[in-house]
Amino acid sequence: MIQIYTGNGKGKTTAALGLALRAVGHGLKVIMIQFMKGKINYGELEAAKYLPNLVIEQYGRPDFVNPENPSEEDIRLARQAFTRAKEVMRKKGFDIVILDEINVAVAFGLIGVQEVIDLMKSKHRKKELVLTGRYMPEEFVEYADLISDIKEVKHHFSDGASARKGIEY
Repeated sequence: MIQIYTGNGKGKTTAALGLALRAVGHGLKVIMIQFMKGKINYGELEAAKYLPNLVIEQYGRPDFVNPENPSEEDIRLARQAFTRAKEVMRKKGFDIVILDEINVAVAFGLIGVQEVIDLMKSKHRKKELVLTGRYMPEEFVEYADLISDIKEVKHHFSDGASARKGIEY
């Protein structure tokens, strides 16, 4: 099936990682390809070292992407991540493919909407595909089997709290 975790609330990547943890516990092989994330020591990268059937690959810089003017490097890394995603989807080896923050990459113009739809349409029936990130294009609804819209009701960042190791990263 195709699952999408979107919305402005906290927890989209975390939900996908929860799915990955459950799957690995049942012997499935999972890859998470992270768009626009790189060189930040997210806790999931350390945890994956202890889980032999979970692979996390980052394709991004440690800085935020400027949505109005993404750098050539941001575009190159997003394209590299998408090329890797297409490769993983074609080959055997992973049961679940998580494309973390791909919705944002599409919204920022780094990856085309139709390219992702083509990937969704070409998915092998035995693979699970998970897309995460804010700003899910409306066009994705037709191709998804499950969409969770994670809504922010209250967030401690609004009160000036900083990201905490092990909680937000």
